[in-house]
Amino acid sequence: MTATIEVLRIGQRPVRDDRVTTHAALVARAFGASRIYMTEANPEIRQGIRAINETWGGRFEVEYVDGWRPVLHEKVRQGYTVVHLSMYGESVNDVQGELRRRAADGAAKMLIVVGAKKVPREVYDAADYNVSVGGQPHSEIAALAVLLDRIYQGAQLGQERFGGARRRIVPSRHGKRVESSAYGDGDGDRPGAHKVQ
Repeated sequence: MTATIEVLRIGQRPVRDDRVTTHAALVARAFGASRIYMTEANPEIRQGIRAINETWGGRFEVEYVDGWRPVLHEKVRQGYTVVHLSMYGESVNDVQGELRRRAADGAAKMLIVVGAKKVPREVYDAADYNVSVGGQPHSEIAALAVLLDRIYQGAQLGQERFGGARRRIVPSRHGKRVESSAYGDGDGDRPGAHKVQ
């Protein structure tokens, strides 16, 4: 059993960051987080993630909040381990073992803070860990994926987390195979049937 891991997106820049924020949510979902909090984001992001959950399974949630500070302070009060992704933090190579041990406790809770623009000093101060993936400027989406994968060591990538899926990708060396579990989804698949695309 592993910890509950949630993501807090800080500093959404309207319109410009809609695609990046959508991708942050998709990565959080696919790599093992249970929820993402965001401010100022396009409501269509939540609708899109719900549609993905319905098709591909899982219960990942998008929650809109009026401001990030109340979320951060409430999570600190609740005893969450706060991990802030920052190029100025400690190397993920140096802290991954500690984070993995914390996450291995099924009762533990972790909040990963991901910034879109300059992050206020109070986030650095509130965080239990300021973590850098590479110590170089690059995508916060990549940093989130690497951090989650280091914590879970790849175990989060199994399909068992995504129960209730109408479709499931069947791993294939060549081609595309999708398994459908619902009648009447418009493409003629039968439950359990494999379709090569």
